[in-house]
Amino acid sequence: QVQLVESGGGLVQPGGSLRLSCAASGSIFSINVMAWYRQAPGKQRALVADITRGGSTNYADSVKGRFTISRDNAKNRVYLQMNSLKPEDTAVYYCNVIQGRNYWGQGTQVTVSS
Repeated sequence: QVQLVESGGGLVQPGGSLRLSCAASGSIFSINVMAWYRQAPGKQRALVADITRGGSTNYADSVKGRFTISRDNAKNRVYLQMNSLKPEDTAVYYCNVIQGRNYWGQGTQVTVSS
């Protein structure tokens, strides 16, 4: 079993920044891809960004140039630096890893509003 705990969400004004963190613990053998997803009210959960163990990254078009995903393999942590936030970035953000099956964190709320 893998446990994921997210932190760093909150309320921020448009144009502001937030940094999300996700710590993985438990029976971790080899996690290749770590990812961030988000789910806005009334919408399906969607990929925001992912990163391989080697550092290759992939971003949703809507966040390219504004968000940066990174990870610390030694600490089994993944981060999401979010800059130039927009109201449409408001959502619950979930950390995700795959190790035999999908694991999800509990989610952290990000609200972008003036």
